[in-house]
Amino acid sequence: MAKGGFQGSRGGFSGGGVNPNMIKQAQKMQADLLKMQAELEERTYSASAGGGAVSATVSGKHELVTLTLSPDAVDPEDVEMLSDLIVAAVNEAMRTADKAASDNMSKLTGGLNLGGLGL
Repeated sequence: MAKGGFQGSRGGFSGGGVNPNMIKQAQKMQADLLKMQAELEERTYSASAGGGAVSATVSGKHELVTLTLSPDAVDPEDVEMLSDLIVAAVNEAMRTADKAASDNMSKLTGGLNLGGLGL
């Protein structure tokens, strides 16, 4: 065998098995994550644009729940501005939902970046 090859249990990995406490912690974190995800999906997040002329509410599932238009926002001569206000309100409500999910994930994981794990 070449120098520096496999050296049995004398290296970084002791081969001592899996730590049962670590498994319990991971299972608890997974259960907490599922609970948090369900709670976030039940919440609604609102935002407005144009000084309140357009208000949008989205669910934690990123579905538009309500859209409220002020009569003042409805100008047949300027439909483009109304469209822009709707897009802005919906996008801000979505960002609010995303931030809430991200903040809760950080609390749950203690700031660990688990993005590469598909979480």
